[in-house]
Amino acid sequence: MLTLVPTPIGNLEDISKRAITALLDAELIFCEDTRVTKKLLQLLSQRENLQFNCNEFKSFHSHNEKQILKTLSPEDFEKNIVYVSDAGMPCVSDPGASLVEFCIQNNISYDVIPGANAVLTAFAMSGFEQTEFTFYGFLAHKGKERHQKLSQVMQSSILPILYESPHRLLKTIEEIKNIDENRTIFLAKELTKLHQKIYKDTALNLFEQFKNENIKGEWVIIIEPTKTQGENIELSDIEDLDLAPKVKAKLIAKLTGKSVKEIYNQLSQ
Repeated sequence: MLTLVPTPIGNLEDISKRAITALLDAELIFCEDTRVTKKLLQLLSQRENLQFNCNEFKSFHSHNEKQILKTLSPEDFEKNIVYVSDAGMPCVSDPGASLVEFCIQNNISYDVIPGANAVLTAFAMSGFEQTEFTFYGFLAHKGKERHQKLSQVMQSSILPILYESPHRLLKTIEEIKNIDENRTIFLAKELTKLHQKIYKDTALNLFEQFKNENIKGEWVIIIEPTKTQGENIELSDIEDLDLAPKVKAKLIAKLTGKSVKEIYNQLSQ
């Protein structure tokens, strides 16, 4: 079978007994980075006085997962296979979902062990009283895709949560400030680690605080949701508008993801 095992996001003591048992029983470990996983097992063996006997480690990450899946067969899962990402819960802004889907499609038994996760930890620490949230992962580094995703985040009425690297944190805070400088932001740095720290203030105040600092560590950003509530636009709303076909085609394309040309041809028939 396959077992997805969460690993500590900073504090080694956050690994569970179930996770350790799964690693002890593993005959093959798929790893986001084999070096990171081997180092983790070394630390655990020293701390817990354990002997991990698995000697087969295979790299499985976002750049090679499609190629690896092509080499797998259901018979491979007659032994105990474990998947771990470098830190935290597999499939949450990390690879692993394609392995799960492979098991579902081939009727292979699998299990997911609960454990450390930066999204839920930050959500509980933030003090926001919303009971719903939307996790957006990392924004694109630049360009139209980044602008569109951030606009979506800032318009969300459901508490949005992002991951961000130290290199782009200030840029993200500045972009949020430029949209709404009074929007409250919660920041969590290096969760569960020695230098864990949290901040909660307006986008403007946080930008002023961080603009001259040497920012380090991995960050979780939680943004106060918009209080503006509006109705969702339906496809029929646009179709009923008295607009030129080209304009109508562009609006429908944005809503459906289809090409403008395809929709324009349909409208012209």
